[in-house]
Parts: sequence; structure tokens; C-alpha cells
Amino acid sequence: MSAVDRLLDDGSGRRPRADARRNVERLVAAAREAVREIGGEVTAHEIARRAGVGIGTFYRRVGSLEALLEAVLEEVLGEIVARADQALAHPDPWTGFREFAQGYIHLRNELCDINDALGGSLDHARADLRERMRLLVERVQRAGVVRPDVTWPDVAFLLVSVSTGDHTLGVRAGGHQWERNLQIVLDGLRTTRPEELPGPPPSVP
Repeated sequence: MSAVDRLLDDGSGRRPRADARRNVERLVAAAREAVREIGGEVTAHEIARRAGVGIGTFYRRVGSLEALLEAVLEEVLGEIVARADQALAHPDPWTGFREFAQGYIHLRNELCDINDALGGSLDHARADLRERMRLLVERVQRAGVVRPDVTWPDVAFLLVSVSTGDHTLGVRAGGHQWERNLQIVLDGLRTTRPEELPGPPPSVP
């Protein structure tokens, strides 16, 4: 169920008015945008402003900031699971795994920002996510394209490590830093020829 449907579901089975749905759609989109840019400091007023609705409409349509963020969080979790399912259905195990890894990093960063805004309420031990990760790793190992001595928890930690801050040791990250990090991780996991790194290396002052 999408965040919009979750927030509009009052248990009555009635179809919500078109204007109500449009307002909730705007609020969900604005919440995701605001959390990406602001992080855990996001407020109901900021989300309402970005959505182009009054604060009264905000509370009338979604109830509370927490209810909105919880619905968005579940939506993002669902998107991660859906990407994993797409990867598992891809005819080429490695291509599916690589595409999942790229999408997972984007979505996980968003997930963590929402979780921070909710005070860290997310259960990181989600069984469906763990199971998808295990299946993806085992699939590429059976295909012979990933070294057999790594486990799915290894891969989970490696993917998390790809996201970095914008500087370290006085060196600023390049515009494609996380992509370079991911390519290095993927090449380290593969048993075949490494691929070319995307973008330029970090700039040194």
C-alpha cells in the first residue's frame, strides 16, 4: 500500500474525494523532498509550505507529522523490497544485483533520514529485507560472478559503507563519490574483470 493510500484509509471503504487525495499526494511528495534536503529537523510547517497547503489542511489530511513520516517510511521500505524483487527476476543475476545495489543506496539514505526524523523507530531487522538480501547474494554466487567467501551480512555492511560525507582528511568528495565507492565494492565482490570507475576522482586542494 502506498503512503497516500495508507493515510487516506479510514477503514470505511469509501473512496476519498479527489481534492483530498491530491492534497495527500502533495504532502507525501513534499515530505520525501523535505526529508532528503533537511533530514531529521523537518517540520510540519515546512512540509505544508512545500506542498502548497495550509497547516490546517496538513493536520486534517494526515493527522500528525509522525503519521505522515511513518506512512512515507513504509512506502520507502516497500520500494526497496520491490527493487529487490525486480533484481531477483532479472534474467542476468549480476545485472539485477548491480541495479538493486544502486537503487538501494539511494532509498536507504532516504529511509535513514526519515527514521531519524521519527526518533529512530525503524526496526532494522525487517525479515523481508533480510530475506531479499540473502536471496540476491546467493543468486549471484550460484551464477559464479561473486566470490563465494562473502555472506549476505557482509554485503549489507559493504553497501552501507558506500555512502560517505562530503569531506575527509581535508579532501572533498567528488560529485560521483558514492558511485565510485559502489563500483570499487562491486569490483571487489566480483570474480571477473573490474569495470571502469564513473566520474573523476576526488579533488585534492
